[in-house]
Amino acid sequence: MFRARIVVIILSLLTYAAICSAQSTASCYLDDGRQVQLRYNAASTKTDKPVNGKPWAPGGSPMTLFTEAQLSFGGSTIPIGAFTVYPIPAKDKWTLVVNKNVTAGAPYDEKQDLARATMETDQVPQAADTLEIAFAHVGPRCTLRIYFGKAASFADFIAK
Repeated sequence: MFRARIVVIILSLLTYAAICSAQSTASCYLDDGRQVQLRYNAASTKTDKPVNGKPWAPGGSPMTLFTEAQLSFGGSTIPIGAFTVYPIPAKDKWTLVVNKNVTAGAPYDEKQDLARATMETDQVPQAADTLEIAFAHVGPRCTLRIYFGKAASFADFIAK
């Protein structure tokens, strides 16, 4: 009985480690020390096929935005807290949606959208085989950069 419990605990820890290792984080540190962070799952162009015009959850889960600063995005205000983020791919321009629903496993609900903005999108000559996300920081601005396949998309979050 004791050995069975140890095996279950070890298997649980290994499963948890595998899940956590599939997540990545992009961070932006504002000049006053507050942080904006985006947590996302790994995605490959070979296995993850986003559909144009549909909200995309890379690796099967939406991205999660954590912000310690009130932000302006797409003409809307994003308060301090946690939110889900969905890119919506399109041939020429991607859209980025910030959604209030952070319940694990919940389906996307457009009625929960807090902000939505068109991303500056361009095609790059060298395709990214995996999802790459980073922030660029200048003053109060954190520019989210998303690279997937040949698409490079950018969106500005501005600290208030």
